[in-house]
Amino acid sequence: MASRAHCIVLAYPSQGHINPMLQFSKLLEHEGVRITLVTTFYYLKKLKKLPSSIALETISDGYDDGFHETDVEKQKLYFDRFREVGSQTLGELIEKLASKGHPVDCVIYDSFLPWTLDVTKKYGIVGAVYLTQNMTVNSIYYHFHLGKIQLPLTDLQISIPTLPPLQHEDMPSFFFDKDPALLEFLVAQFSNVEKADWILCNTFYELEKEVTDWKTKIWPKLRTIGPSIPSMFLDKRLKDDVDYGVSQFTSEEECMTWLDDKPKDSVVYISFGSLAVFDEEQTKEIACGLEDSGSYFLWVVRASEEAKLPKDFGKKTEKGLVVTWCPQMKVLAHEAVGCFVTHCGWNSTLEALCIGVPTIAMPYWSDQSTNAKCFADVWKTGIRAPVDEKKIVRGEALKLCINEVMDSERGKEMKNNAMKWKILATKAVGEGGSSHKNIKEFVNSLFGLQVTCPESQNTL
Repeated sequence: MASRAHCIVLAYPSQGHINPMLQFSKLLEHEGVRITLVTTFYYLKKLKKLPSSIALETISDGYDDGFHETDVEKQKLYFDRFREVGSQTLGELIEKLASKGHPVDCVIYDSFLPWTLDVTKKYGIVGAVYLTQNMTVNSIYYHFHLGKIQLPLTDLQISIPTLPPLQHEDMPSFFFDKDPALLEFLVAQFSNVEKADWILCNTFYELEKEVTDWKTKIWPKLRTIGPSIPSMFLDKRLKDDVDYGVSQFTSEEECMTWLDDKPKDSVVYISFGSLAVFDEEQTKEIACGLEDSGSYFLWVVRASEEAKLPKDFGKKTEKGLVVTWCPQMKVLAHEAVGCFVTHCGWNSTLEALCIGVPTIAMPYWSDQSTNAKCFADVWKTGIRAPVDEKKIVRGEALKLCINEVMDSERGKEMKNNAMKWKILATKAVGEGGSSHKNIKEFVNSLFGLQVTCPESQNTL
């Protein structure tokens, strides 16, 4: 083993996947590990901002000019092609780096790309799978992988060890798709997970103790290493680490100035991430709910979605500001923000927990319904906006949710709970914390040091 271990970090080409894996890369680099971040040729072209301190390389997914099909069956073609071409070009990259005097010791790969493990085995290097979703969601998919959950879901309540009882509305959306292609893709994460040298999950032990302890008995190599968010919002170990360092959107910094003259805890922040696409009816209802709430609001509406706003809806008024993108971590950390209306993507979920902001959950798809369940019933830091028979959150319902979070005793309890999770998250990544210990154990293994692995992370 060279004096400085070298890891390739391979993320699925999506903002929500590359962000946490890049953040984890920064921590490894801080511990002395050489990092090469890898994405696809096409996704690199989409990025408006790139990391400055970490080496960047590309592989091909077979569609270097982009894959633009939205049909699920055709997306399956993408997954298959990515596996075929990605395996080949990743191997070529490993050989190229070795020829330049930078042999690769380990590939940390996104769990959405399980074929990567076959490449690492071929080259005799360490393969560490990185789970970008939480342990609750991972456990649901793993149970389906084992055949312990069957389709269609006939029982009104789904019971999984260590998890709260789950209703249909709490399950990942792909369980209800007519075409199972996306569900099969998500479940394929676990096709060879036991064969990985390490299983790293972007969560923290204190947040999901029971399910983590239980899964560690099944996967002894499992370690929680999160939350993978910029250090200055947690333990502040990495100076000036105030954002992820990579983005496919350009932020409108005007929003920070706008927030500066707003009273403490007075602003509702609304953002549905980089992928969610609501129709005009839902967009109109959100607009009505925000206006009728009487609260100040900062609403992120991506440029591709702006045409769905009501024609008479002002983008900058006395009470509200609409932007196409913003520096979300800075916004959530601003003292003026008192509530976060979110789609409940896992990165946004972790950010809200780590900064201590109560939430209103409006899940869109994938794992987001399960995360919404956790917000409301497990972590008790938010509420889930109710939907009608058309699966629409009406303006009146959103207004009532905003008023409850911003102006009620229950809202104060949510805020207090959110602050408790913030403290626990900071401790987890701080010196001697559960995630910090796990990261040190992983790094020591890369440098060839023998470290005794605990039977349960409960001993950390």
